[in-house]
Amino acid sequence: MTFTIEDIDRIIEMAWEDRTTFDAIEFQFGLKEQEVITLMRREMKPSSFKMWRKRVQGRATKHEKLRTFESGRFKCSRQKQITQNKISKR
Repeated sequence: MTFTIEDIDRIIEMAWEDRTTFDAIEFQFGLKEQEVITLMRREMKPSSFKMWRKRVQGRATKHEKLRTFESGRFKCSRQKQITQNKISKR
């Protein structure tokens, strides 16, 4: 699948958000968890990727089935305002 720079930035943003599940990313972009990890590894600086992996690994909020709270909207309220994510290599 080919993504625009804006799509990649949005996927990275969603992956960093605590309450956005990998299921939501798959719903919007068709990427499974392992594909998101691969994209993050490719698009981020190594130190940023390591920090993200450490933060996300085992986090219940990133997995729909492990959540203890009721899931709501997965679209960030600032989504339209954010452009050119500073975390990516670009």
